[in-house]
Amino acid sequence: MDFKELNLSSETMAGIEKHGFASATEVQEKVLPISLGGKDVMVQSKTGSGKTLVFLLTIFERYLKDKNSKALVVAPTRELAVQIEEDAISFSSAIEGYQIGCFYGGVGYSKQLEEMREGINLAVGTPGRLLDFLKSGKMDFKSFDIVVLDEADRMFDMGFYPDIEKMFSRMRRREERQTMLFSATLSMKVRNLAWAFMNEPEEIEVRPEEVTVKEITQELFHVTREEKFPLLLSLLKKINPQSAIIFTNTKDAAVQVAMRLKVNGYRAAYLMGDMVQSKRLKTLDDFKEGKLTILVATDVAARGLQIDDLELVVNYDIPEDYENYVHRIGRTARAGKSGKAVTLADEMYIYGLEPIEEFIHMKIPVLWPDECGLEEVEDLSKGMKIRKDQRIRKPGERKDRKGPSQRSERRKSDTGKAVQSRKSEKRKIQRSESKAEKKEVRKIDAEQILKKEVEGKNVRRINLSEVKTEEKKGFFSFIRRIFGK
Repeated sequence: MDFKELNLSSETMAGIEKHGFASATEVQEKVLPISLGGKDVMVQSKTGSGKTLVFLLTIFERYLKDKNSKALVVAPTRELAVQIEEDAISFSSAIEGYQIGCFYGGVGYSKQLEEMREGINLAVGTPGRLLDFLKSGKMDFKSFDIVVLDEADRMFDMGFYPDIEKMFSRMRRREERQTMLFSATLSMKVRNLAWAFMNEPEEIEVRPEEVTVKEITQELFHVTREEKFPLLLSLLKKINPQSAIIFTNTKDAAVQVAMRLKVNGYRAAYLMGDMVQSKRLKTLDDFKEGKLTILVATDVAARGLQIDDLELVVNYDIPEDYENYVHRIGRTARAGKSGKAVTLADEMYIYGLEPIEEFIHMKIPVLWPDECGLEEVEDLSKGMKIRKDQRIRKPGERKDRKGPSQRSERRKSDTGKAVQSRKSEKRKIQRSESKAEKKEVRKIDAEQILKKEVEGKNVRRINLSEVKTEEKKGFFSFIRRIFGK
């Protein structure tokens, strides 16, 4: 279907033509005729199918007919929320005065509050931050006449189901708003939500996500752990990708691979879940702008991350969850474009291969380095170790080796520490001597008290063998207390 057949406004068409789109994808062709008519839709669609454009075009067309229309898009992660915001800004560039705000956690409130005060037509956000604004009275959910849940199954997997229910309970009645729900799978939780909060939604199913991997060129190499990085260098030299994402199973592996690639001359960086938000966004922006060629990531980037024209995905580690394989390689071959996915199967993660092949209903073609023309590449990082502070240590270099200026600073620091240490030790000795003197004084005083007691009274000698155990304990406790022992 051609977009022109949908009778869209000139402003909306300008945004589509700006991106060079002419024909609608399968999900756009099936859903847009229904959603543009104002009906609720519940859509099962794969990642990268073009579903974002479905709800954005629906939102824009409604606004152009009614300038009081306001829309809310809820996404599971801040990365996806930012991506939707960027797409919305780009596709709405011809719509005069259209304001878009993005709301997510991990950053301060001031900028986001300022956006709301200035007025927005489209709010994109994550459940946690949106609920914060709802509870504080900063955002009125009844003002939205269009609500979109993107990647609903992911939100529920992340534990946001109660939050979504709470948000819907504070919105307009279902008959007074249009609700669109998009999910890779229409699970029972997703359907329950639709039945509870949507107005007789039209259910539309586009091809299940797992079959779409057939559109991607997949390759598998069996390697040992020692061979993995040298093989990666050989693959990168042969393919020479303009952009690539390399997935690892652990944060430590992501740092190691990224740093070693940098030593070998690649513009690489890592991305993981516990990075500072500003650094994560800066890394993603650098990658999208072409300042970085390779992004080494954990599965935090597997879903909701949209990179146009991504040429290569490498599973440096086979994912332990077979569904993550589809999410990972789904970063390439988006919107009908071609892409390549290479998987390195080593002895540690090989057990994950069989479930993956069962899930995608195919055997991944196995290649061997000596049969596909891969050249051996010198690894400039060989023998180097990446320290926890991400500093690279060369072979034979001492762990505490510093540059000239650092050494001088360290000597100054050590001198200061030595002085502080001596002062501290002196204070300890003084405190110890003072305690000993006080203890001795208490002992002398106690002896004098006992001597007076004995002189003033007719005290008989005590035979301890005749004293009961409880009394002995009390007696010795008294003596210890008096003599300070």
